[in-house]
Amino acid sequence: MSIGILALQGAFREQSEAVLRCGFKTKEVRKPEDLEDIQGLIVPGGESTTIGKLLTDYKLCKPLIKKIKEGMPVFGICAGMVILAEEIAGQDKAWLGLMKIKVVRNAYGRQIESFETDIEIPALGKPPFHAVFIRAPQVEKIGKNVEVMAVFQGRPVMVRQDNLLATSFHPEITKDDRIHRFFLDMVKNFK
Repeated sequence: MSIGILALQGAFREQSEAVLRCGFKTKEVRKPEDLEDIQGLIVPGGESTTIGKLLTDYKLCKPLIKKIKEGMPVFGICAGMVILAEEIAGQDKAWLGLMKIKVVRNAYGRQIESFETDIEIPALGKPPFHAVFIRAPQVEKIGKNVEVMAVFQGRPVMVRQDNLLATSFHPEITKDDRIHRFFLDMVKNFK
């Protein structure tokens, strides 16, 4: 089984390392043909506007949307959450627009205001997950069929909708692979 890592910009190497630690192969995705033999995809943190523009420039949006609608699991992390979101505050259009959430980019502040905190994620059990927030988006609104898996300060920071998973924080920075393993289980169950 091969997990695609969107490698246009951002923390794609760290995502690959996390997946490899979990015992799965990875493949960097930069062109539409790179989507052909992957069973799941991680959209890493980075700069969402840059990632979105590169998705468009490299003609990845349509084939990616098609694969997601066919059921391929996708995990959006920080900027990846913004890429998946149906609505982005202050922006006229969404990038992929498949996850029924509205997000606010950089809602927790600038780079210098990055922080770490422990959050409860019931689906992962104990102990709490040590979450690292870096220029993180905030989920302002959730739609039908979106499951809130974790909250921080009363706002969702980990959400799931069918074959889509998204976090506001960066689980790849820690050595706690439980969220990546949760996503990889979603991929294993994908038919």
